[in-house]
Amino acid sequence: MPPLDPADPASPPPRVLLVIPEQWPRALLRAALREVGYDALGAPGLAGALRYRAEVPGRGAVRLVLVDQAVLQGDEAFPLLTTLLHRHEDPAAILLARAAPMPRLPDKAEPAPWARVVRRPVSIEGIVAAVRELLPLPPGSSRPID
Repeated sequence: MPPLDPADPASPPPRVLLVIPEQWPRALLRAALREVGYDALGAPGLAGALRYRAEVPGRGAVRLVLVDQAVLQGDEAFPLLTTLLHRHEDPAAILLARAAPMPRLPDKAEPAPWARVVRRPVSIEGIVAAVRELLPLPPGSSRPID
């Protein structure tokens, strides 16, 4: 299969993977991203996010992963995050963080993979804007997908 050309408006939109534990915020953000033209999908945790395949016929690659800080609890969180990012060929990553400082990483953890940290409180539109800055859609390709 030939590689997808992001400049080709006929190619599938890039996928954005949302890892957010709360259903309603995840669903609202997914809908907002789909409205502007991304193929957004979601999971309540890192283990659930690992169920998504890196390649799906007819769909774009996962090019950005947004992770809520709440899923980064426990010793297994950062190894799961590393596995997830490597599985999707190291897409850009956004951390949706609490207003308070982030917890300290484990001593043997890899450096944090965040291209951007978005702190709460933030609107859905603010998160969509951060995604658009890191993963711009080609001109003319911003179209809602259903």
